[in-house]
Amino acid sequence: MFPSSTRILVVDDMQSLRELLGAYLRRLGYKDIIEAADGEEAYKMLAESKINQTPVGLVISDWNMPNLNGIDLLKLIRANPDFKKLPFLLTTTESEKPKVVEAIRSGVTNYMVKPVEEATLKEKLERTWDKVKPA
Repeated sequence: MFPSSTRILVVDDMQSLRELLGAYLRRLGYKDIIEAADGEEAYKMLAESKINQTPVGLVISDWNMPNLNGIDLLKLIRANPDFKKLPFLLTTTESEKPKVVEAIRSGVTNYMVKPVEEATLKEKLERTWDKVKPA
């Protein structure tokens, strides 16, 4: 599992879902949780975290959002050498195979279908960590 000190950026246009994910994460032991309402705000926060030397260690983002959606945020992150390897967990109601394939091709670390339950989030965090943890 990600270290409890990991800074986690939760991105969703619905405040209630950001709050729910934040509550789940806090119950799992995480304390450094920041939120963004869309991909544009999230990307700015990532850039600021790099400048301020308070790096984000995991992004949990919704797919469907205004301004900059989750898949486009993921593509921006993967195109930036500073964030290329940043773990990215995509949450969405999109479970059709072409959407999953698009997310994988875009470099998603893991994928979670809504509605998200705390146990599912914990499992996805464990699997995501297994993919990215240092050797």
